[in-house]
Amino acid sequence: MTAFHLVVQGPGAATPDVEALRALAGGRAVERVAGGAWRITHADPAAAAPVARHCEAAALDWGFVEDGRRLADFRLLALDMDSTLITMECIDEIADFAGRKAEVAAVTAAAMRGEIDWPESLARRVAALAGLEASVLERVYRERLRLTPGARALLDAAKGAGLATLLVSGGFTFFTDRLRERLGFTEAHANELVVEGGRLAGRVTGPLVDAAGKAAHVARMRQSLGVGRERVLVIGDGANDLAMMAEAGTSIAFRAKPVVRGRATYALTHAGLDGVLALFPP
Repeated sequence: MTAFHLVVQGPGAATPDVEALRALAGGRAVERVAGGAWRITHADPAAAAPVARHCEAAALDWGFVEDGRRLADFRLLALDMDSTLITMECIDEIADFAGRKAEVAAVTAAAMRGEIDWPESLARRVAALAGLEASVLERVYRERLRLTPGARALLDAAKGAGLATLLVSGGFTFFTDRLRERLGFTEAHANELVVEGGRLAGRVTGPLVDAAGKAAHVARMRQSLGVGRERVLVIGDGANDLAMMAEAGTSIAFRAKPVVRGRATYALTHAGLDGVLALFPP
């Protein structure tokens, strides 16, 4: 019979909560995995409902993981960029230079919740950037872009375990290309902003990297590696990540919208990206 362990993590993880969860899940022992992460061994996945309620009240992430699962069991790690690998939405920050951040951010949020057709939302938001000097892209990258806590640790561990890494984004190649070089991604794909006369033209060019485009890149790379979906791990936060999550045997909703959390294998809402390593040790 397959054994499962319950992994619980978050900045507020405390011994009383962990012991209460051990009792709820019928676990045998408690092991500390990292500073804010614990593993409750031989826990019963049938206790998912009460575990979820307790963890929601205690602001903790949780997940039942099959005994022996490791990061090296995967062959491909694919990540979204905006609000996943990095802490911001690049298009919202670009729009700030046009004095239209609130307007654009509202459309971004609705698109991530799945309330607006994504290609339509991209066209609307990119049009709002028309006329901006292209130099604002460099300013956004240098002055505002920050990696999500735990991002480098996750990518270093993935590369150390022999995984190929894919950064695939509905954002822009200006940022994904730089992050690919900076963090050593195997591949990176996004939309290309048109620049005319040193200014943003308010449109993108080339194949659209929307939900279907993201999924296609994951599927193509998986096939090129010659592996099945069970060896693919995908991390994202918005509705346009659902299609690529369906290409993976394991998906993680990272600080995600409810529609994504409800369909992912695991959700990390309180831990950083290194929380993946508590679920699947290197």
